[in-house]
Amino acid sequence: MSKSLAGAIVEAKCPRCRKGNIFSVSIFSFNKLTDIKHSCEVCNASFQPEPRFYDGAMYISYAFSVALVIAVFVAINVLVDVPKLWMYLTTIVVINLVLLPAMLRYSKVLYLYAVGKLKYKEGY
Repeated sequence: MSKSLAGAIVEAKCPRCRKGNIFSVSIFSFNKLTDIKHSCEVCNASFQPEPRFYDGAMYISYAFSVALVIAVFVAINVLVDVPKLWMYLTTIVVINLVLLPAMLRYSKVLYLYAVGKLKYKEGY
């Protein structure tokens, strides 16, 4: 049985068959964290549709960072009576460093699913 769309995205599976892994290493490995395989080992779908394809994923990564800044800003304003500038800066930097691997990875996954999925619209 095929994975759901959300499950396949969370697990970074192939947008075509939803079984093969997009990345060659796990998210907890910092060596080659964002290196994407050339093709799916199950259905042979190309994960590199064209040269420099994933440059567009930086816009999704930027959106993740903006959402993070807004969320931290709102959370600090709700939780702290008189927030200081250092609270915002420290919290944003620390959380951004912790979530950076996931943001980089999932920006590429979402971009492949959104834009690259056009190539996989029909059956395989």
